[in-house]
Amino acid sequence: PQLPHGHMPLPSFWKVVEDTLQHSGAQLRAFCQAFETVTPSPGTQPLTPAEERKVLSLVSKHGPDKLYQVTSNISGSRDLDLTLLRGQIVALLQSADTKGNTSRWLVDAGGPRGFVPAAKLRPY
Repeated sequence: PQLPHGHMPLPSFWKVVEDTLQHSGAQLRAFCQAFETVTPSPGTQPLTPAEERKVLSLVSKHGPDKLYQVTSNISGSRDLDLTLLRGQIVALLQSADTKGNTSRWLVDAGGPRGFVPAAKLRPY
């Protein structure tokens, strides 16, 4: 059987292959983004034993009413910002940053402490 593009000169053939791969890559990225938006909320994800130990330690240090869950991935861009994954549990230390900005909260992530956007946290 003849390949559908077997008659093409090699450079053109590779161009077709490349275009097809790029198109597939774009489709895959779009699918991944769509998948991330429809996956169940992190509240339904069971915690790993390591996360559970961390949560227990945060509860004993700060109390259960101070616990928050990260609702989407956070990549810290400034000094003292934390980079956290969706679903992680943190304890609230202060509901403002050093300048009194209440949209950035100081949290304890079970070791590292730093600032995260308050909008990406919800009570656990």
